[in-house]
Amino acid sequence: MVGGLRSFAFSGISRVLIPRLVLTIVAVALAAGPALAQDRPIAVLRALDKVTARVSTISAPVGREVRFGTLRILVRTCKKRPPEEPPETSVFLEILDLRPRGAPQRVFTGWMFASSPALSAMEHPTYDVWPIDCRMPSPSQSSGNE
Repeated sequence: MVGGLRSFAFSGISRVLIPRLVLTIVAVALAAGPALAQDRPIAVLRALDKVTARVSTISAPVGREVRFGTLRILVRTCKKRPPEEPPETSVFLEILDLRPRGAPQRVFTGWMFASSPALSAMEHPTYDVWPIDCRMPSPSQSSGNE
């Protein structure tokens, strides 16, 4: 009996069916798995000036520089999970401090997460910046009135 099972397991039919079965199982698992985060063209950031206690909300288009005080903020990518997933917004930022006297100083480069801003925080004596959301442009912004 054992010899019969062994010959069946290594027959030509099983060499074709087993890889197909494995590929089918993997494809179904990937299709049923969690949805990927979606790229959005605008990052919504919150910025704090620690000296004046001024809090500002900044809409920063991906690939365009925005300014807050002496900071130059560049959003490289902004990703948001779809509504059926646990909420998470992740933003890849490059932040330079443009001091009046002296060369620009890189103060942050990397990912920030809206759900855990302290996980990857910018260290700066005057400013704090953290992500709030990623969004699509409003209809008035996408009508070509730039």
